[in-house]
Amino acid sequence: MADISQFSYEVAHLIGATVLMAGFQLLYQRRLFAVLNTFAFQALALAAAAAWQAHVQHAPHLYITAAIALVFKAMIVPFALHWLVEKLGIHRSVETAMSIGWTMTSGVALVALSILLVLPVTANAAALTRESLALAMSVILLGLLMMITRHNAVTQVVGFMALENGLILAAVSAKGMPLVVEISIAFSVLVAMTLFGIFFFRIRERFETLDLNDLETYRGDRQ
Repeated sequence: MADISQFSYEVAHLIGATVLMAGFQLLYQRRLFAVLNTFAFQALALAAAAAWQAHVQHAPHLYITAAIALVFKAMIVPFALHWLVEKLGIHRSVETAMSIGWTMTSGVALVALSILLVLPVTANAAALTRESLALAMSVILLGLLMMITRHNAVTQVVGFMALENGLILAAVSAKGMPLVVEISIAFSVLVAMTLFGIFFFRIRERFETLDLNDLETYRGDRQ
């Protein structure tokens, strides 16, 4: 492997690993603003991953994907969620369905599962593509785990968007992926943010809480 190719390979791994480690950091955080800041960092790393893949693949359209990730996911979305938290006066601590230790252990198991599933399926692909897709699948599963193990609706939305970060990472890692797919993913985030914002306001207005446990209690009282 040429020096430049080896260098490109190592840098791509480093950036992809940064996106993955930010996924673990999202699972670890116990404060809502820390969760939002960590998501912004993950989106920033995602933008760097897209830009580097644009360089490695000689695919200029991926620079547009990087710009979308930087502007919308690393800046606009975290700012909007910060505003929602302040506007709604949401409780700042993060309630979890299981202990942080068990959550992190489950995350490690999901990463191992991703590697075991993706690498054999992509055996004929280039090494960089195979390993980038394994990292992307890990990020997707960590986002799903966050959605499952968090009670607060805001943190569940962050988990959903972290899952989408994994989808975008997979899209930019696969050569020949059309730009329309990446743009569609980016716009789906904006649509989801709009819908979830309306959803938050309606829940807060009706029940005066965004904790799903409290909503279950209310449902039980009604029955």
